[in-house]
Amino acid sequence: MRDHRLRRAVGLILAVCVTVAGCGAAAAGPEERRTYFGSPAPLGEGAVRTYTTVDTRGDPTAVGIRMSATALGGLPDTGAMFILDLHGEASPTVFDHVMLNWNPHGHEPEILFGKPHFDMHFYMTDMSSTMGIDPAASDYAARAAHLPDAKYIPRDYITPPGPLASQLAVPFMGVHWMDATAGMIPGVYDFTQTFINGSWDGNYTFMEPMMTRAWLVTKPTIRELIKQPLAYQYTAYYPTVYSVRFDYATGEYVISLEEMILREKS
Repeated sequence: MRDHRLRRAVGLILAVCVTVAGCGAAAAGPEERRTYFGSPAPLGEGAVRTYTTVDTRGDPTAVGIRMSATALGGLPDTGAMFILDLHGEASPTVFDHVMLNWNPHGHEPEILFGKPHFDMHFYMTDMSSTMGIDPAASDYAARAAHLPDAKYIPRDYITPPGPLASQLAVPFMGVHWMDATAGMIPGVYDFTQTFINGSWDGNYTFMEPMMTRAWLVTKPTIRELIKQPLAYQYTAYYPTVYSVRFDYATGEYVISLEEMILREKS
């Protein structure tokens, strides 16, 4: 399993497209909120970009991804990964950068996630830490097995029973946690979209919306609460709501982590 994951991860790393954010224009929004964009990256026949929204006081209210409708056409059959920086206005949030993965043949466990889909990792650690998750390192297994204290894990999230943490860990990503209440029963679960969390070396490191291309094509609208932990490892603004919608005015899919609340380290 790990060899398969490593080949997948290395292939994606070789396909990486790094964008430089911070130069996006700010646009006026509802109630005079302002939205700041990262530089767009080409995806399929369109483009993808991050965005950050702040309120009238300059406090962040949302971070997310905007993906043009045409981005769903002409996607590569070999998969791709994009590292997307967030605008500087996102610095008070817990997030550092975003990793967007296109998986044309799904990924493990294929019985659950074998459909063509996107992974959207919103990382709370910096890029060097993410790239340090290397199975060639002598302490890889120990760091994978070093799970966060239970109070830092969002409610209802667990690692799949059975495999060792080092087997569950995805190189250059980390250990993925799934919602135990999401009904992910092999052979029964019909994957359209879900919300994953992740960890590495004792830290809660990412939030990850996952969704199939087929589901996005329907231009869905969802809005769900993000399950919270009992305590927080960093003082920062954290999202409490996850939403997906299609913006007909701009012709973009909008994947948003919003309703930010300032949490204190505890």
